[in-house]
Amino acid sequence: MEQAIEVSESVAKWPAPVEELAHQIRIMGKAFMASANRNALVALGVALCVVVGATAYGQIKLNAWNGPFYDSLSHKNFASFLYQLVVFAGIAGGLLILNVAQTWLNQTTKMKLREGLTADLVDQWLEPNRAFRLAGSGEIGVNPDQRIHEDVRHLTELSTDLGIGLLQATLLLASFIGVLWILSRGIILNIDGLHFAIPGYMVWCALLYAGTASWLSWLVGRPLVRLNAERYAREADLRVALVRVNEHANGIAIHAGESDEKAHLHGELDKVVAMMRRLVSAATRLAWVTAGYGWFAIIAPFIVASPGFFSGDLSLGGLMVAVGAFNQVQQALRWFIDNFSTIADWRATLLRVASFRQALVEMDKLGHKTGQIERLEASDGKLTFDNLGVAAPAGCTALSETHISIAPGERVLIVGAPKVGKTNLFRAIAGLWPWGCGRILLPPRESMFFMSQPPYIPPGSLREVLSFPSPAAAFTDRDLTGALDRMKLSHLAPELDRVAAWENDLSPDELQNIAFSRLLLHKPSWVLIDDAIGRLDAASRAIVIDIFQRELASATVVSIGRQDAPDGFYTRVLHLRKDPEGLRLSPCARSQVHVRPIEQKAA
Repeated sequence: MEQAIEVSESVAKWPAPVEELAHQIRIMGKAFMASANRNALVALGVALCVVVGATAYGQIKLNAWNGPFYDSLSHKNFASFLYQLVVFAGIAGGLLILNVAQTWLNQTTKMKLREGLTADLVDQWLEPNRAFRLAGSGEIGVNPDQRIHEDVRHLTELSTDLGIGLLQATLLLASFIGVLWILSRGIILNIDGLHFAIPGYMVWCALLYAGTASWLSWLVGRPLVRLNAERYAREADLRVALVRVNEHANGIAIHAGESDEKAHLHGELDKVVAMMRRLVSAATRLAWVTAGYGWFAIIAPFIVASPGFFSGDLSLGGLMVAVGAFNQVQQALRWFIDNFSTIADWRATLLRVASFRQALVEMDKLGHKTGQIERLEASDGKLTFDNLGVAAPAGCTALSETHISIAPGERVLIVGAPKVGKTNLFRAIAGLWPWGCGRILLPPRESMFFMSQPPYIPPGSLREVLSFPSPAAAFTDRDLTGALDRMKLSHLAPELDRVAAWENDLSPDELQNIAFSRLLLHKPSWVLIDDAIGRLDAASRAIVIDIFQRELASATVVSIGRQDAPDGFYTRVLHLRKDPEGLRLSPCARSQVHVRPIEQKAA
């Protein structure tokens, strides 16, 4: 693109964390409500609640089983011991079935979430003109494939795992906190001969223990959110650099550019490694808290419950039930501690996906402060420009004449100095670039054929590539082979039904000739060209000029670019210029696209 659409520096001032998180969740909530998988996901969510709730009930039964089991051991009652083993088998069997069901529901939820979110982002991305505008909107438009593919996969997996984990922790806490409160009645504290009981003693100990560790985890681990977000951006840059080298391996080898490319890739790798070093340091600091908490958690419930056991108020079985309940409560409370690094990763991924989706939606409002070019269908069948000015961040592009009318059958060349905005004029005529002033009156859209630079090559067979945008069945084999032969591409005729990545299999000259073969097949009344003729080799250019003088002799040609035809081919030459008094494309407002500011490139 000739320029990147600048965003306001005010967007660099991010909202407060809680407000930002709520904003991002609202964005993803809209995506969920629009998803075709919404009902299936709701059903899966209900099923997960039932299974997790049943599992929590089974955990209560299993914890209660500890009492008679350990009492049978302490009393050396073999018959009771065997009976408790049978009871255990029943409880464990039920929990096993629930575990398997939860695994299936977990994986299915991930699949449905990813399917729905990916489909939503693809639909939003490929709304008319959005992908084009996003590509020029700065940092938020870099590597959209990374956000749609890898970030969505990561976000849906983390969201499912964290969501189910939080649900389990909440139900376990609700289930066992009452049990632990009741068991606390059997613990009598003895300090200097004074005996007293604290209501809910073990509950308060568990809350204090887990709360202190959670606060320390948040304090030490909060930089991980920002570091993970930056890491994903650097990873995407490295991946794009690797793909670019692979796509240009032939040119790199011909020009012996391996050393330069190697240096570039090592530079991108160094950025990734530098981010990973910072992540390692942050994760190591967090590990001191989480690992230390985990090790002390092994002995903590025994220390807390020991006064009741040594005073004789708790049997061995009662002690084990109290320890089990304490472990379940503190395990539920330590969910935040155990998952802090994962939560930080989730927040970073949510930021990338939510801001990307918001940017897609807000692309329709881009340049809302700038005037819009009025595009109308001409009643006289001509192409007319009235006081046309095409706005861009770097300035306004205008034609040298305020009123220009191009009649059917004319051949018009529009030229301008480098970087004057020729491609933006082409996009404005095509309806891709709406910002500016004045009017464009157009002939019927179905009569117009736009040839961009470089040519667009859709996926599929060569037959589909040549027929595009018409269906493949619109032309016979004879039509297709005739068009190929006219552009000296007869060697491709046997491959009409072969599906390939044609943009990689064919040379740039062949791709240009494919585009003109497509033009020859469709025989439009109006042909608008963005410097495509000028990029042809001399032989192919001569063929194209001959086509316009024979098969397409009645077609109107508007070519924007360089002098690319012999004298006498064009009936008129128009000139583009910069208008210092014209409109400029305004930056986005803060409420629109939350991305960091970028440097403006010249048009």
